[in-house]
Amino acid sequence: MITVQGQAHAGHREIETGHELLVQDIMTTKVISVHKYENVDQAVKVLSDNNISGLPVVDKKNQVVGMISEADILSMIGMRRGHTLRDILRHIFGEPLPERRMGDVIGDVMTSPVVTVGPDVDIREAAKIMDEKKVRRLPVVDDGKKLIGLISRADIVRAMSKKMK
Repeated sequence: MITVQGQAHAGHREIETGHELLVQDIMTTKVISVHKYENVDQAVKVLSDNNISGLPVVDKKNQVVGMISEADILSMIGMRRGHTLRDILRHIFGEPLPERRMGDVIGDVMTSPVVTVGPDVDIREAAKIMDEKKVRRLPVVDDGKKLIGLISRADIVRAMSKKMK
């Protein structure tokens, strides 16, 4: 797991917000998560029922050990990131797709290691990490690596929108 704790890094274009805005100021604190030993069907149900595209995977101590997303679920049927619409249509009509991930438990198909941030990280740094790592959301963890929140690109955009008013 790669964790970034509170520090602003120079060298990237800053968003004009008037003052520093931290992850803890805009993160979602009521986070839905799943356990790595649960059946993949449980993750599918949680994603679908809550209309979300990804969620943190935790261990018995509530420490983040991975993320599971729609892309991870789709990889189980052979659709990997980067597949084109043509690839998906071919699959629908019975052609196999390469790189199928197999497993019955979430830990078998989740993305790990996971990139996390601390609550005292500036949102500009969080946005930079999301961009560099090509992820849509980051689990927020405390000093003990326990899940305390989640920050998404949508959270950052909402915060920027409020600052512009």
